[in-house]
Amino acid sequence: MNDQYQISPEQLKEDVIEVLKTIYDPEIPINIYELGLIYDIQISTSGNVSIDMTLTAPGCPVAQTFPGDVESRVMSVPGVKKAHVELVWEPQWTKDMMTEAAQLQLGMF
Repeated sequence: MNDQYQISPEQLKEDVIEVLKTIYDPEIPINIYELGLIYDIQISTSGNVSIDMTLTAPGCPVAQTFPGDVESRVMSVPGVKKAHVELVWEPQWTKDMMTEAAQLQLGMF
C-alpha cells in the first residue's frame, strides 16, 4: 500500500495538531492546543481542514489577526489543501480547558 500521495484524515489531524502545538498565545507562554483554545478540528478526505478556536478573552489584541496566522501555519502541513479557522466565543474559555501539562507549567497545581 503506497499512501505517499494520500494521507489519511486521521494522520493529517495528528500532523495539524503537531503544528498547532508550535503556535503560542501572545500573552501566555503555552501553545494554543495545550491552552485548550482549539475546540474542534475537522479534516475532510480531500485535505480540507476546518478549525473552531477561541481566544483567552474576547478583547484579546490579536483577535483580528490570530486566526489568519493559525490558518497560514496549518496550510504549511503537507497534505492540507485548504484551511479555515473560525473564531468562536461559546463556550467561553476558562482555565479548566487547559491540559494538565499546561496547568502544571503555569503552577496551577
